[in-house]
Amino acid sequence: MRCTSRLLPPPIATQSAMSTHQILDTSKPKLPSPPQPHNHHLRPPPKLGRRAAAAALAIAATPAILSVSPAPSRAQEAAAAAAGPCIADLPVTAKAFLDVSIGGEPAGRITVGLFGDAAPAGASRFVSLVTGVGYRRKEFVKIVPGYVQHGGVVSYPAIPAVTDRLTAEMDAVRAQCGKSPHAAGAVAIVVRDPSLPPPKPKLVARGGKLEIDQEEMGVAPNGTEFVITTRDTPELDASALVVGRVVDGMDVVDKIASVPTVKDNTASPYFKVAKLIGDKRAVVAERGFNRPYTKIQVTNCGVLE
Repeated sequence: MRCTSRLLPPPIATQSAMSTHQILDTSKPKLPSPPQPHNHHLRPPPKLGRRAAAAALAIAATPAILSVSPAPSRAQEAAAAAAGPCIADLPVTAKAFLDVSIGGEPAGRITVGLFGDAAPAGASRFVSLVTGVGYRRKEFVKIVPGYVQHGGVVSYPAIPAVTDRLTAEMDAVRAQCGKSPHAAGAVAIVVRDPSLPPPKPKLVARGGKLEIDQEEMGVAPNGTEFVITTRDTPELDASALVVGRVVDGMDVVDKIASVPTVKDNTASPYFKVAKLIGDKRAVVAERGFNRPYTKIQVTNCGVLE
C-alpha cells in the first residue's frame, strides 16, 4: 500500500496553481521587429581595383578641395564694398582750377583733380568747359545740405549721344567704386534731374490728325552743370557723374555752402498740388528754391600744367 501511494500523480490543485502562474505572467513583452524591405534589385558593391581605391582614399582625404564654398555673408559683402577703391584712390590725371567770387569779392581758388582714366568722357568734357568760355562768368545756382551746384552753360544744347555716354560712365564709376562715389569733396557733372516731373501727355494736330505727344516739364540737363559735395551724398548716385575731387580749396567750397538761400517750399500742399497737375509755375518756382541771395560766380578757370 505504501509503494502504490508514491506512484500516484500530483494533486489537481498543484497543477492549477502552476497553470495560473503561467497565465498571469506580467513580464514586458518583446515587440516584434519591423519587417525589412525586400529589394530584389540590390546588388553587392563592386570590388574596387587598386587605382580606384587609391583615388577614393585621395578624395576622402581632401574634402575641402571638392566642397562648395559657402555664399558670402552680408557683413563680408559690406567689408568688401568698404575696401573697394573710391575717389580718394582713383588716380588724378589732370588738374583744373576755378577762381570764385562771392558778392563781387574774391573768395579763393578751388583746384580739382580729374579722373581721366576712370571717367574719360566726363573729365574731357569738364576740361573743355574750363578752358573755353564755358564756366567763366557763370554762377552757382543752388546750395543744399550736402552739395553746391553750378548752373553750367545754358546755351549749350542737350545732345542725347553725349548725355547717354555720360550716363553709362556714371554707372561704371559707381560700380568700380564699390560704394557711393559721392564722398565729401567730389566734383560731378549732372546728367539726370531726379526732381524733373514725368512727361505730361497732350493732343497735337499733325497732318490733319490728332496725335498724343509727351510734353516735357522743365529742362533736362545738358551735361554742363556740376556739383561739389560737402559731405557724403549717396542721393546723387543716380543723377551725377563723378569726374574728379577737390585737391585744394575746400575752404572756398565751405564759404559757398554758408551763403543764405531762398527757402525751399516743396513741402507746401499748394506747391505739391500745382506740381502734380503739371502747373509750369510750380516748375519755375522750384528752380528758385535753395538759390543763393548773393551772386556766386566763377571769375576765371582753366587747366593747371
